[in-house]
Order: sequence, then structure tokens, then C-alpha cells
Amino acid sequence: MRVVVTGGASGLGAAVATAVREAGGRAFVLDKAAPSDNTDFVPVDLSDSRAAEEAVTEAAAQAGGLDAVVTAAGIDSCGPLSGVSTSDWERVVQVNLFGTVAVVRAALPHLERSHGKVITVASTLGLRALPEATAYCASKFGVVGFTRSLATELAGRVGVTLVVPGGMRTRFFDERDEKYRPPDESKLNPPENVAAAILNALRQPAGCEIRELVIAHAEEPSWP
Repeated sequence: MRVVVTGGASGLGAAVATAVREAGGRAFVLDKAAPSDNTDFVPVDLSDSRAAEEAVTEAAAQAGGLDAVVTAAGIDSCGPLSGVSTSDWERVVQVNLFGTVAVVRAALPHLERSHGKVITVASTLGLRALPEATAYCASKFGVVGFTRSLATELAGRVGVTLVVPGGMRTRFFDERDEKYRPPDESKLNPPENVAAAILNALRQPAGCEIRELVIAHAEEPSWP
């Protein structure tokens, strides 16, 4: 199993890359930062769609094809709309939504040949809205719509799964103002739990798809 993982240098992406390797597969990390282990790595700024497509092409060439992509990269810029700069707001959408689309677009020819799988990572905030999260909600609502449309477009050719995680214990919240941080990080899922669910989706037999998967800590309040 040859899997491109965006955002694979840390957080959920790193947990997915580890899960793929431990299952006997080969992960290719697409990220600005290098992973801390020996995982195959293609450096890329996912806010640049052309660069993202080229990185997928490079990874596929190294692997001799692809069996799956997992688009785990994600960023945020919290604050009222009038308080977030245009460049910061747009970068969230560029990485979270346009980066996802660019990676999937570039991978499709390889995935159609291998009858592979696309796993996109949205968020519970792709299904419900919170104040002072307009960029993140816009991007993740977009990932939900993109993935649902893609699933109908590729039915029978490439498997498509939408993963909707609640909050996770990653560095995602580290640089936020205190008011935008979870009040109790013990009520967040370890990313390894979400990665295990993603691996299960990747392992589904031909003709069987996990279409959508919501996964959250039992006491984390972002769902339902």
C-alpha cells in the first residue's frame, strides 16, 4: 500500500504515516517540515496548488504508483473576520481546501489505475459553525462538499471516504490565544485513534466503502 499523506510531519498526518508503515505499507509525507523519522518525504507548501500537484507526481514516481491519498494537512487563523488579515484568511482556505483538491487531482490517474482510495480530513467544524472561525469553517465545509461530490463522481472507480474528526491532542492549538484553546485537552482524542480509523477505511475490500466517518472523544463537545 503506497499512500501519500499531507501534513505528515506532525499531528494526525504523522500518526497516519506511522499506521501505514506499521501495517506494512509505504507512506510518502507531503509537508513543509521533514518528518522526525525516516518516512519518505517530499517538501512542499500546500498553499501552492501547482507545487502540491508536482509533489504528488514526484511521490508517485518514487513509489511506482499510488494506492491512496490521505489529506491530513490543516491550519487555522482564529479571530473575528475584521481582525484576521486577508492573507492569513485566504491561506487557511488555500491549504485546507485548495491543497486538498490539488493533491487529489494529481493523484487521480494513479488511483484509477490501482483502484485506490481518497481519504479527506474535514472537521466537526465542517458540519457546524462557531464564531471567529470563518476561515476554518469555510475551508472545512468546502472539504465536506468537495468530498461528497467526488464520491458520486468516482463511484466504482476510486474509493472516497470523508473523515470528520473532533479535536485531537496535537500541536494544532499550541499557538492560539487562550480563549481559542480547548478548556480540557484530556477530552481530545489522541491522533493515533483517528489514524487507526483511517487505516480501517483504507483496508476496506474492493466494492465496499466507508463513505463518511465521524470520530471524536466520548466527552469532546464539538459533536453533535
